[in-house]
Amino acid sequence: MTDLQDPRLLRRLLRAKDRMDAASNEEWTVERLASISDVSPAHFSRSFKQAFGLPPHRYLLTRRIERAVALLRETELPITDIAFQTGWASLGTFGRIFRDITGTSPGDMREQSRGLAPELGRMPHCVLQAAQRPDLRTAVSEKRRREAADTNESPKPSKQEQPK
Repeated sequence: MTDLQDPRLLRRLLRAKDRMDAASNEEWTVERLASISDVSPAHFSRSFKQAFGLPPHRYLLTRRIERAVALLRETELPITDIAFQTGWASLGTFGRIFRDITGTSPGDMREQSRGLAPELGRMPHCVLQAAQRPDLRTAVSEKRRREAADTNESPKPSKQEQPK
């Protein structure tokens, strides 16, 4: 029996995941999550990724960004307050990671969501949340490296332009 077929381990992983969901603004180290799950930090990280498809840190980022998007859409709170309420220690880090993940700044996201408010109001909240969930199967740092590589690549000549 593999580890993830063990229902006890899955229950313990779900317990840690539920704690992150309930308080995504808190600091969640792998050690803290592993202690909730009663496994070693290395085993927790491997098992969590295997069970949920994302490493614990990326999962936490998705929850924080989802919450920030909802607050931008539904409240008039200043962006600084939203950053701190969703667990970011720095407004700069929040803005940079928010832009890396969503492709837009928090201010632009707020403006876009206000324009879509009438249409979004008719959609069930759970559907809206799932549709706006960030895709973090690729690390943010890896996305940055790829974008930098794409902008630094010189255009390749077409077949017609290549010397014969």
